[in-house]
Amino acid sequence: MNPEEQIIDLTNRLNQYNFQYYQNSISEVDDFTFDKLLADLTALENQYPEFRQPDSPTARVGGTISKEFKTVYHRFPMLSLGNTYSEEDLIEFDKRVQKGLNGQTYEYICELKFDGVALSLTYENGVLVQGATRGDGVRGDDITNNIRTIRTVPLRIGAGHKATHTQPESAPAVAALPALFEVRGEGFLPLAEFDRINKEREDIGEPLLANPRNAASGTFKQQDSGAVAKRRLDCYLYSFLSDTDIFQTHEESLVAMNAWGFNVSPTWRKCTDIQEVMAYINEWETKRFDLPLGTDGIVIKVNRYDQQRDLGYTAKSPRWAIAFKYKAMAASTELNGIQYQVGRTGAVTPVALLTPVLLAGTIVKRASLHNANEIERLGVMMHDTVFVEKGGEIIPKITGVDLNRRTDKSQPIVYPTTCPACGTALVRKEGEAHFYCPNEQGCPPQRQARFEHFIQRRAMNIESLGEGKIELLIDRGLVQTPADLYDLKATDLLGIEKVFLVEETGKKRVVSFREKTVENILTAIERSKSQPFANVLFGLGIRYVGNTTAEKLVDYFGSMDAIMNATQEQLLAVPDTGPRIAESVVAWFGDTANQEFVERLRAAGLQFVGEKKVVEQEGDSLTGKTFLYTGTFANFSREELESRIEANGGKLLSGISKKLNYLIVGENAGPSKVEKAKKLNVPMIGEDEFMAMLVV
Repeated sequence: MNPEEQIIDLTNRLNQYNFQYYQNSISEVDDFTFDKLLADLTALENQYPEFRQPDSPTARVGGTISKEFKTVYHRFPMLSLGNTYSEEDLIEFDKRVQKGLNGQTYEYICELKFDGVALSLTYENGVLVQGATRGDGVRGDDITNNIRTIRTVPLRIGAGHKATHTQPESAPAVAALPALFEVRGEGFLPLAEFDRINKEREDIGEPLLANPRNAASGTFKQQDSGAVAKRRLDCYLYSFLSDTDIFQTHEESLVAMNAWGFNVSPTWRKCTDIQEVMAYINEWETKRFDLPLGTDGIVIKVNRYDQQRDLGYTAKSPRWAIAFKYKAMAASTELNGIQYQVGRTGAVTPVALLTPVLLAGTIVKRASLHNANEIERLGVMMHDTVFVEKGGEIIPKITGVDLNRRTDKSQPIVYPTTCPACGTALVRKEGEAHFYCPNEQGCPPQRQARFEHFIQRRAMNIESLGEGKIELLIDRGLVQTPADLYDLKATDLLGIEKVFLVEETGKKRVVSFREKTVENILTAIERSKSQPFANVLFGLGIRYVGNTTAEKLVDYFGSMDAIMNATQEQLLAVPDTGPRIAESVVAWFGDTANQEFVERLRAAGLQFVGEKKVVEQEGDSLTGKTFLYTGTFANFSREELESRIEANGGKLLSGISKKLNYLIVGENAGPSKVEKAKKLNVPMIGEDEFMAMLVV
């Protein structure tokens, strides 16, 4: 096949794999094979960009930088819904519908009201051409590049998708689609992803995200679509709009969208009267907590589109729809104790132990108190009666204290001064909320958590080594640090086993190393040696160095040796790297035990050098000149600015010195860099002056 045919073939194959995995939960190929094919496609597209397809799956991984989001006007206004918390109001709504339709027979469609961000997706000739936020309902932000990273959003509407909903209507053929149409839905951050991100943020010492909805909203507005892709957002579609009427009912549109490959939640239901609507509301009041995202109510819509038109709109909302909001679910219970958990970086997190209480359909026994500051803010004491809610209606949290029920039994909470796991004196840096155990090498939970961090998918991706197996290897003395994994042999592992007690269920679980298990583990360990350098750096577990920071460090320095030898000043020159990260990196590599750990990984054959970016030369107008930049720029992302400097013969320096020819100063420039440039008489230029120096 020629390059164009190869690109088309890979695009179609990868899109099919994505559809099967994200829509039908079918894995047609393993992750390694998929990633290899995606890398092949990326390389071909870079070499032959003219053949890149509009629905290329490489858009899923992001990488586009937006300086600002363009404002777009909605072809059909995105109106808000009237809402209510009472069944009486729903009865009144039904009466208004009945009156407005002059006695016609009508039906409702009930849908869960998902707690996310309203999105509008526009398709032209079956291809996604625009994705926008709701904004003020008339105009929103163009976030197309970010929308393309959502793997359940079709980039092109194709044939062969089968409806999964049980409704009897058949969907129109894809050929019946209008040339231009719009679908609307709710973008959201799945709860599992929210938990994963917060665990990682807690792991590296970053503040936790408040709730899934705010996290989703903030993610959709990020300017780097590569960062958006890592959040693994999702989207449920629930509305179809076009200038051509191809459906008579909302029900038909839902069935058709599902058949065309859109991610339509199967939780909707057609109801023949308001009593069936009430039954649906009651059914989902607790059942909704089993869903992979947060919900806060039910949307009720008149089914037939001609009846919707007859009912019309008020100035702000349709008369044919209403949202029923569930009341926030809360409970009160006694705080019986606090368990202090030690994380990978030594952060000590207090977890409240509660008298079991029913909340949102589940029995709650534990709730996070986050840190000593939160305990002080709440004013909570041991044996207080506390109010418990579910953050985002999913994660239990203590929101307050019932002071009217405080008794002499209540006692102040004394935060520990020593590590609950190893007894080492805790430390707390100025300005930080957490107390830390500094015994990084000898504290058992820190050691175990470092292994779990090292083997995770975003680090070394060592499959088949779950939590129980790591614990067993540590208990048997087979490993002390993750570097020991690369010395394991089949004879070390075969036949060892241990019985674990599962705390949540009280049942026993046996972890054993049989022949196939051992083979899988050793194969995964060997395969991990090919993981990119950024994954290795992230896997080291340096405090404050998350996955994104690791990638920026690798892009800037290029090798492990360069990062190990970097000064704080040099590290501060890396985009988005502040003093806390720079100090942490220098301190980590300054530790003798960590240096030995790195050298053992080097000897094992892990990747210690980043892939060198190929710079296409534009000219030589900057040859012999050195540059550094600070702040943000209207016409360049930082990566693009670096690329243009190198493409025109210039050289980037890592810090301000007498060797620096120019400091390019953008908006929100770092005051320390500007001040140092002034002291050394380094010329400072703006973005326009830099562009004038380029010869394209």
